[in-house]
Amino acid sequence: MEKETAAPESGAGETKPRRVDPKLLELLVCPVTRTALQYDRQRQELVSRAARLAYPIRDGIPILLEEEARPLED
Repeated sequence: MEKETAAPESGAGETKPRRVDPKLLELLVCPVTRTALQYDRQRQELVSRAARLAYPIRDGIPILLEEEARPLED
């Protein structure tokens, strides 16, 4: 598995989005609805349209806990 580290961007104080293994993304489903998740690389989230939740990815690890998810507004 390819490992990509986050590095600070020049002067921005932010980190570069990490890449999540595509094979892992194929296996993961929403814990609430058991439907497929969409990967938002820019926001580092896994999005469940069916549950209207976005699960965070921290340090390359998906946090698939309903209480950690952000409700979708759209």
